Amino acid sequence: MPDPKLSLRGVEKSFGEAHVLRGIDLNIGAGELVCLIGASGSGKSTLLRCMNGLEPVDDGAVLLDGVDIAEPGFDLGPIRQRIGIVFQSFNLFPHMSAYENVALAPRRVLQETDTARPRIEALFQRFGLADHINKYPDQLSGGQQQRVAVIRALAMRPETLLLDEITSALDPELVGEVLDVLRQLRNDGMTMVLATHEMSFARDVADRVVFMDQGVIAEEGAPEDIFSNPKRDRTRRFLASVLR
Repeated sequence: MPDPKLSLRGVEKSFGEAHVLRGIDLNIGAGELVCLIGASGSGKSTLLRCMNGLEPVDDGAVLLDGVDIAEPGFDLGPIRQRIGIVFQSFNLFPHMSAYENVALAPRRVLQETDTARPRIEALFQRFGLADHINKYPDQLSGGQQQRVAVIRALAMRPETLLLDEITSALDPELVGEVLDVLRQLRNDGMTMVLATHEMSFARDVADRVVFMDQGVIAEEGAPEDIFSNPKRDRTRRFLASVLR
């Protein structure tokens, strides 16, 4: 792999007595889609939040293009523009239209006003929401709201996108429309790290799958290796439980 876009070295994170991340080493290449899999509580969400500084690390380094953004006092404002994050909860403001939800951050953070509108409208068009741009969140399905949340992150023009279980709150019939968005972004070469329980998506689309267990990376590799020939017994047991 060439120099990684994002690199974690010896990352440790605890919440009180709970030791959540235990010496995580992970490289994410530019344009790579990495899927984090593992049981709930294995550390996937915390790892994502440490990648863009939403959670400070207790020890270790988080390198973005070789610069340690986990250093105490590092200005994370510009970093969070470069590393977008989408959560399981849509977190859309109910009193704002879909467009207003998306335009808020470019207006406040990037100081863009009317200049952002053509770009935002193009995102709504691309992801099949042009007819819903002026609707309010309660007028949208869960899948549509989650697509608006992805568009909101993309409106900041990030270099890397972190996605935390973004389909787990959706009805099964709505999952596919959100995963189609991620397929399009992957084809564009967007660097993405996705925590997911969607094993078929990880198998079909990921460049690399990382299996986390009790705060460590237990195994990582190409999807065909992880799903067809896992090396560790713990990986085999996990996959047997979720693929039944």
